[in-house]
Formats: sequence, C-alpha cells, structure tokens
Amino acid sequence: MCGIVSIFNIKQQTSELRQKALRMSQKLRHRGPDWSGIYVGGSAILAHERLSIVDPESGGQPLFSPDRKQVLAVNGEIYNHQDIRRQFAGLYDFQTGSDCEVILTLYRQWRQQAPSIGEGLGVGSLLEQLSGIFAFALYDEEHDEFLIARDPIGVIPLYIGYDGDGTIYVASELKALEGQCERYEPFLPGHYYWSKEPGMKRYYQRDWMAYEAVKDNPASAEAIRESLTAAVKRQLMSDVPYGVLLSGGLDSSVISALAEKFSEHRIEDDSKTRAYWPRLHSFAVGLKGAPDLAKARLVADHIGTVHHEINYTIQEGLDAIRDVIYFIETYDVTTVRASTPMYLLARVIKSMGIKMVLSGEGADEIFGGYLYFHKAPNAQAFHEETVRKLSKLYLYDCLRANKSLCAWGVEGRVPFLDKEFLDVAMRTNPEAKMARPLSSSPRGGEDSLSYRDDRVMASGNAALPPTGGAGRGAAIEKYILREAFADMLPEEIAWRQKEQFSDGVGYSWIDTLKRITSEAVTDEQMAHAAERFPVNPPLNKEEYYYRSIFAEHFPSDSAARTVNQEASVACSTAIALEWDAAFRNMNDPSGRAVKGVHEQAY
Repeated sequence: MCGIVSIFNIKQQTSELRQKALRMSQKLRHRGPDWSGIYVGGSAILAHERLSIVDPESGGQPLFSPDRKQVLAVNGEIYNHQDIRRQFAGLYDFQTGSDCEVILTLYRQWRQQAPSIGEGLGVGSLLEQLSGIFAFALYDEEHDEFLIARDPIGVIPLYIGYDGDGTIYVASELKALEGQCERYEPFLPGHYYWSKEPGMKRYYQRDWMAYEAVKDNPASAEAIRESLTAAVKRQLMSDVPYGVLLSGGLDSSVISALAEKFSEHRIEDDSKTRAYWPRLHSFAVGLKGAPDLAKARLVADHIGTVHHEINYTIQEGLDAIRDVIYFIETYDVTTVRASTPMYLLARVIKSMGIKMVLSGEGADEIFGGYLYFHKAPNAQAFHEETVRKLSKLYLYDCLRANKSLCAWGVEGRVPFLDKEFLDVAMRTNPEAKMARPLSSSPRGGEDSLSYRDDRVMASGNAALPPTGGAGRGAAIEKYILREAFADMLPEEIAWRQKEQFSDGVGYSWIDTLKRITSEAVTDEQMAHAAERFPVNPPLNKEEYYYRSIFAEHFPSDSAARTVNQEASVACSTAIALEWDAAFRNMNDPSGRAVKGVHEQAY
C-alpha cells in the first residue's frame, strides 16, 4: 500500500502550499515508508509515500507519461497490467515496470478519443478495464484537468476535501485532511471525479445488484472454485516477500490453501521461474488458548505453510487502543475490537520482512456467512442484504484490514473481493448460498454442485459434510463455498461454524473491553452523550469510550461523519434487524449475540 495526497484547482502555486502538501503527505508515511515523491505544476500538487511491492527499483511515484504532460499518484495494485501492456505494445513508451503506469496509458487513449470536452464519455469504460484495487489522482497538465477514482468495493481508502475557494484535496487517510480544509468526506467506492464535470459519479454498476437479475440463475461450486483460484493467483503478483493471514476459519483457510498452491513460482512471469521466496508464511493472532489458534495451526500443518502464532495479552491490547483508533480512523465498536489484534500482528509481520499478505475479508458478505443470515426469511431478503453489506465494506472490514496493516507498512489483498470473482459469486443463485442443513444434501452424479428448480444435486466425489462440527441436522452457512474447497482443507475446518474475528482471537478480549469501557464511562456521561457528540451520538458506553479517543485525534464534524452508525446485531445492517423479533431491541456486534442460531458455535 501507499499514501497519496493531492491538491487541485490551485489558483497560485507558492512555496507555502508545497510545504503544506509535504506536511499532509508526511502524516501518511506509515503507509509508504520506502520513498517519497512530489509533483508541483500547473494548478496541482501530487505527493506520494511509497510502499514498493511491484518494480521496487524504478516504480517510484508520481508517475509520468513519456512527454510528462500527465502525472499520476496511485495507491493500489493493477493485477491485469501485463495484459494492458501487451495491448499497447509499440503504441506507448512505458517508463517503468510499475503495474500502476497502465492507468496513464488508458487515460491518454481515452482523452485522445473523447468526442468533446465536458461530456465525460468513456471514463467508466477506462476504469472498467482495470482489474485490481486502487485509489488514484491524475493531473493532465496539457488540458489543466484532473481525474480521481476509487476501486469498485473500496478496498483502498480515499477521502476528498473542499475549501470555499474551489480548492479540492484528496488523501488516502483523513488524518492528512484534518485541519487542512473546510470539510471532507469519504470518496465513494466505484466512483470517479472528473474536473470538467465536478462531483462524484458512479461508474461501477452490476446486474447482480438487483435480485431479479439473479433469482433464476444456476449455481456451481466448480465455478466458484475456478474463479476464486484465478483471483488468488492474480493477486500473488509481487516482487517482495508475502504471506497469508490464517485465522483458522473457512475463509482465510481457503485463501491460504490456494496461495500455497501457487507460491513456488513467480506469478509476474506466468509461473515460468521459481518464486523469489519459495516458502509461504502464515500468521495467526490471539490470546493464549483462543479458539482460532489451534484451528490455524491445524490448517497450516495440512497445507504446508511456515506458520507463526502470535500471542498478545489483554493489557497489550488495551495499551494499543489509542494508537489503533488513530490509525484506523473510526470509532465503530466492531472495527476497533477486531483492528487491535490485527494491528499488533502487523507489527510482527513487518519485523519479519513480509510486505504483503492475503486475507479472507469479503466472503461473509458475499456468501451470507454471518450467523444472523440464518434468519433470512427468503432468498430475496438474503441477496439484498449481501448487496447492502458489500456496499458498506469500505466503512468496516476493508477499512480495518487496510489501515491496521498499513499502520506498519504492510499491504493487504483480498481475493474474495476480486472484481471478476465477485461477478461469478454474486450472480450465483442466492438460494444456493443460504444456510441449509448438513444432513439434507442428496448426492447425485453431477460433475459439480448445482441448484435447479430449488433442488440440490451434489457431486458424488465431493467431500461429504461431517456428522459432528456444527451438529448433525444443524444449518450451516456458506455451504456452496465449503463444498467447493472441502477437499483442500481438514474436514473440521471445511465444516467449522462461523466465528467473527474479534470473537475468535479470544472471548475474554471482548468481555474485558465491555467491562473496562463500562467502568470508564459514567451513566451521567451517557445521558449527555448527544450534547458532547451531536454528530452520531454514541449508542453505548463502549462506543462512547472509543468516540472520546477518536475526537482527540479528529475533532472536526467532518471526521465524525465519516463513520457509519447504525444499530446492528452480529455485524448485520439495520434492515436485517427486522428478520427476527429478538433482534429488534439488540445492539451487539459480537457473533455471540446470535448464539441461539447454533449453540454449539460457542
């Protein structure tokens, strides 16, 4: 990962403004400790803090077009850059080996073909050609125009700020904008901002966002397996040591097993040569005796990674919370709980020379993995909730994974949120993704698991679900994903019930946080919470505690508004609280809040 800062619509360039941009960029140096760069020209300033993953030697930023008329600052990874380079072979003089340079190539092609200035035709097509995760700011000095864009799901963070004189600010994290502009807000995922037509505009649209488009679709475990395998292989693009985050749950175990499959060869040259670092390292974090740790070790032994188990104490976690909130820039309860062990783990990962890790974020949103999904009344409600959850990931899991890791200069990649895989998984018939009994799957002779006319036909050679685990006859979530990868994992992992990360690292972690924050915040303070925090008043004492720390770091109303606040049970959206009468008076993000769904889970 990297950090970017840009200022546009500058009326007059001054040395003071350059220094301001440098100070803003310096606040992001934890994201990019390897090098710093800055461009000042025309009506723009672009600054960059680099974490070198691809082309460490020549891929410094900002990047320039061959004639230096366009300049680009990017935080991200473009996984199909080799394909785009081949497409423009002989037509464009690439200046570096950076995967991100292809953005300049595509921009120049679009700009030359634009039928007229001001229409913005084709910007979405330009961005749709990119397969990857990104947030970028591009300045066209020749036409005095700029283009800002963010990846479809918001894996990479980005914020946009404004001054009353029309100056536009862009930064990877809000700490660079706090106190530097009149107001700011998240730059929305799947959107772009082109200066000729000011304002954020959506470019990422998919048919699967509507239930009607997917309700009659088939479902294939084989298609899930093939597309996720391809996504993991794509995302192993790296010129530096990498690893995997392995919690011992289904999602991280699948990603780890697939990564191990490809780790011996170099993805950047189509697996023609051996990898620079042939052993894959896996990392798990938790309190001693945490549920996740034993499972993670079991998976690591099964797939053959070099495994590292990192223990932290409750006191170490409590001591880190103030720093964690500064780096993750949120007071959301679930995010703070889960970010703290990940933040501590990231420091160990960096100390071992690992600069990039793959993680399992996104699977629960795509496949309805959270335990409250068991209460979905029908396939339509189930599917619409998955779409809602994906649309909010940039405020929660993507934010947590990116910023917790980037606090120590480690890049996180999330194959489940790969654009191509998303199209396969989200077009899968929602009926196939709903929780269903383990003991009710008839076996047939199909080559792959498929669902037709509401009947399940499973392949005869797929792994049978165990009679233990979640309990015989019990419903289990993410069945089609489990079926797709059961043969690659230990049986008890393939059919293990969902544990949220903040629970799985050790139940006493959450219990202690609840107790400590309850003791630290008085009833009187809670009674006057709306007076102290008029924007998003805290809903409980734990949130009040985190909000107080957040306000010390980020006192503006703009900062407070960047955090989404809604009632939730076990990571649900507010809408899903209507699924069960028992949920409606609850506001508990822990997975244990729905333990009645399946007692054996806890």
